[in-house]
Amino acid sequence: MEKKSYQDLDIYKKAFNLSLQVHEISLSLPKYELYEQGSQVRRSSKSITANIVEGYGRNRYKADFIKFLVYAQASCDETINHLHCIAEIHNKKNELNPMLESYIILGKQINKFITYVDRSWNTKIT
Repeated sequence: MEKKSYQDLDIYKKAFNLSLQVHEISLSLPKYELYEQGSQVRRSSKSITANIVEGYGRNRYKADFIKFLVYAQASCDETINHLHCIAEIHNKKNELNPMLESYIILGKQINKFITYVDRSWNTKIT
């Protein structure tokens, strides 16, 4: 599994695309929520990609890589929580359910990648 860049990681690609969708949807919230729930969900969704990138940048050190992947997993869980709240508060369940499902799948993929890195990551930089 030779990856040349964090941009080659499926979890990065998926997280990045989802963060763009979250950003767009968050801007459709009522004005009073733009800087409350809207800001929170934007930051948590973008934190997933940021932590994947930072972890990958430290991939020479397996423990650091795993630590940042765990942070990405936690940010994914946080994003799911914010989306659940938005869906309930603003009656957007139908609109947000597909995105919630995508984040749940992403969380599972991040978890599998953490397991892969823990068991098999080659710490040699090529």
